[in-house]
Amino acid sequence: MDHNAESSLEVEQASADERVGHVRWVVCALLFAATTLNYMDRMVLGLLKPTIQQSIHMTEADYGYVVVAFQIAYAAGMLIMGRLIDRVGTRIGYMVVMCIWSLSAWGHALANSVLEFGIARFCLGIGESGNFPVAIKTVAEWFPQKERSLSTGIFNSGTNLGAIVAPLAVPWVVHLFHGNWHAGFLITGVFSTTWIVIWLLYYRKPSEHRSLGRAELKYINEGMTEPSKPATSWIKLFAYRQSWAFVVGKFLTDPIWWFYLFWLPSYLSSKFHLTLATLGLPLVVVYTAATVGSIFGGWLPAPFIKLGMPVARSRMAAMLICAFAVIPIFLAAYVTNEWAAVGLLSLATAAHQGWSANLFTTVSDMFPRTEVASVTGIGGTAGAIGGALIAAAAGLILQYMHTYAPLFFIAASAYVLAWVFIILLAPGLRKVEIAA
Repeated sequence: MDHNAESSLEVEQASADERVGHVRWVVCALLFAATTLNYMDRMVLGLLKPTIQQSIHMTEADYGYVVVAFQIAYAAGMLIMGRLIDRVGTRIGYMVVMCIWSLSAWGHALANSVLEFGIARFCLGIGESGNFPVAIKTVAEWFPQKERSLSTGIFNSGTNLGAIVAPLAVPWVVHLFHGNWHAGFLITGVFSTTWIVIWLLYYRKPSEHRSLGRAELKYINEGMTEPSKPATSWIKLFAYRQSWAFVVGKFLTDPIWWFYLFWLPSYLSSKFHLTLATLGLPLVVVYTAATVGSIFGGWLPAPFIKLGMPVARSRMAAMLICAFAVIPIFLAAYVTNEWAAVGLLSLATAAHQGWSANLFTTVSDMFPRTEVASVTGIGGTAGAIGGALIAAAAGLILQYMHTYAPLFFIAASAYVLAWVFIILLAPGLRKVEIAA
């Protein structure tokens, strides 16, 4: 009798889930597509680095400075874009940032010197800085708290799909244009234009969306009691320990992802003598693992929550697991087998993405929706500043020390250190009460 009652309840719950609707997951798919395009544009320079270095005589230090130009613009843009998106909203905000970064990506095709690449990279950084503030704000608008880390993990996995598609598509395009590397920077234009049209036609806030049923709207707003109020000033946000917890987490761990993104092709090329034509498979393996890690990491708090653990503690437990999983990456400087290195990198990138999905979600855990894009932007700025520092350091270390060992040691230790700081600064991820 009890078994039948339990089965009946499960059937009712499944039916209720079906009645709720799935419009929010269509929105998540659009975020995933935008993030994929974002990372395709971002990846191209790293893939073409060996070819461009020979073509324009770019040194390792020069390349580091070009990356620094991107990071500085990204850092400044995060602050600007986060506030802009909180002011104009997600629909218009996403269109603006996509237009800026797409035009800037095409501008790389016109560059023929280190200075010109630096300018193009700076403009790309301004545009691309808006992707995560607007995406995280969209998730906060469209998903209840219990689904945010999973939805963030799904759209964040677009970073990995972009990193998978780029090493497959770019060599093919360059070959199609008879070895002309300039063509590699033009491949995303059609897709970006198509996405902008679809976004403007389809996207609205949940309360304004014509395809959204009342059941799904109620489900999205489940547990949300925060009143509607204007966005808080940046200065006031810095007064909260929760802001600093997110800032420190991003400052310490974002640079590791930037390092993988901009130097992984160069590491594989220099250590294992891979060419543009043979880099594709190892990079596909690494970023496929990262995709799995992003989604798995977003799901990881769920079992702890089902066991009765509070959401905040479940989130931090998932992040600690990811932090420990990164530690073996320090061995990548010493392995002599290409696929052993790929295995270590796959584990590290998967763990980073799982960490990132949960770290992003702490913002909507701790802050009201009106502040999510701004806090995400502030944290992104800190991460980009850290990225600029590691870019400059990597260029100099590789040019004068000729070893990746210090860089992989930093990568191995950053996440556990960040986790400790987050625990100290924001115990329990307590919700911020914004004064009127």
